[in-house]
Amino acid sequence: MLAAVLQGAQWPLVVLMVCVRLSAVQCVACPPRCLCTADILSCPALDLDRVPAALPASAATLDLSHNRIQQLEPGGFQGLLQLEVLRLAHNQLSAIRPGAFRNSSGRLRHLDLSSNQLLVLKQSDFQELAALEELLLFNNRIKHVESTALSGLTGLRKAYLSHNRLTDFPFFSVQTGGLRQLTLLDLSSNRLPKLPLADISDLPPALQGGLYLHNNSLVCDCAMFALFRLWEQKGFPSVRFFRQEHVCLVAGVQRSGIRFFLHRRYFERCNVTAAPQQEASVSVRAGVPLLLHCVTSLTGHGATFFWLTPQLEYLAPPGNNGSIRMFANGSLVMVAPQEQDSGIYVCVAQGKRLNDSREVNVTVLPRPATDAAEPFNTGFTTLLGCVVSLLLVLVYLYLTPCRCPPWHRPRPLAASAQSHGKEGGAGSAQSSILTPTPPASTEGPGRKVSSNKHVVFLEPIREQQNGRLRAEPQQRAGETDSYMSVFSDTPIMLP
Repeated sequence: MLAAVLQGAQWPLVVLMVCVRLSAVQCVACPPRCLCTADILSCPALDLDRVPAALPASAATLDLSHNRIQQLEPGGFQGLLQLEVLRLAHNQLSAIRPGAFRNSSGRLRHLDLSSNQLLVLKQSDFQELAALEELLLFNNRIKHVESTALSGLTGLRKAYLSHNRLTDFPFFSVQTGGLRQLTLLDLSSNRLPKLPLADISDLPPALQGGLYLHNNSLVCDCAMFALFRLWEQKGFPSVRFFRQEHVCLVAGVQRSGIRFFLHRRYFERCNVTAAPQQEASVSVRAGVPLLLHCVTSLTGHGATFFWLTPQLEYLAPPGNNGSIRMFANGSLVMVAPQEQDSGIYVCVAQGKRLNDSREVNVTVLPRPATDAAEPFNTGFTTLLGCVVSLLLVLVYLYLTPCRCPPWHRPRPLAASAQSHGKEGGAGSAQSSILTPTPPASTEGPGRKVSSNKHVVFLEPIREQQNGRLRAEPQQRAGETDSYMSVFSDTPIMLP
């Protein structure tokens, strides 16, 4: 009976011991002067020279920025199984020891190592961070990135390496390292003099749209300009938002920079239809220069190049000194391609041990027939319209129209006979027209004329002869003003 009681009492004791052990792991005291909440541990600007030894295991966000930490020791974050965000910016980090992130959370998504003193990124730096999505390394002193430094970061989406001292970058490691999720790579404000166009053209389109290369020490050349012009045509944000920051150096001289998107005249000789990605099939209008790149697996590895044309012509640098020019890097320029130049062009790269080739199908389209006639027709039509308008103005101003005889409206027969009977002559008829009110006296030379002044419009005097109306052929000298007013059709004042 007692044994049964003791045996039953062992279960609560076991449970109690387990709970004590779990609480000992998860209930580590908050480091001095740090701020601890449910899943946030914040220790910024505390003048720390190393990572605190005991950290709460419940921390999902750890902020150690603005301290004096010089290196990350192996196992420094051991036991942080919930850690997702780690901030170490603005420290004095110069080295990351192998295994620094070992036994930490496999869910770390955000790592901020910006504004430190890192010099080299090695293969062993980030091996334990397969779930990492954002890596911030800007504003360091990085001069070299090993080809396998980012290998294994299969979940990486954004990498910021701007404001460093890089002179090269292993773009090919994006393909070989399995970085299929990478969509943003910021390499701006470094010291890159040349770009491996073949490796960049092999990058996924999503990454090319998020590749930032402005404010570098790029040497001005046609291939470089063709690459950025293609990105401009595609509307990539790296070009659209940083147009003024894209600078290249003439002949590599540091003080001879050109903002080539704002001053394109320097690249007028590069007015070609460039294809840095070098699709398998390209089209171009007849007469427009075309640049073809020999993009093979041996490009950039000391290989030599030659081309075979559809006309079975062998081309090596400098070309055929005529319609086709070739450069030592394998690029081929067709100065003025014609329709008969269409066909398959084969580029062959010869290395020390291997050979590789690339085929490009070139289609030369005919030049539109309206291209040359349209400007001429428009200019000729405009000139003809101006000449006709000028002639019409001159005719209107200087050529007097013909003077045609006035047309006389016939008067009624009754009115004409009455006027002829009362006045008995042409002079009396004119007086009756000019004076609508009868005069005071109609006989004798001393007749009185009304002092009232009237404004009238005169009409031609007609008289009846043999039953027909005819105009008065003669006029008295005293009636000159009245006669002139008939043809002017303007009002006059008569006494």
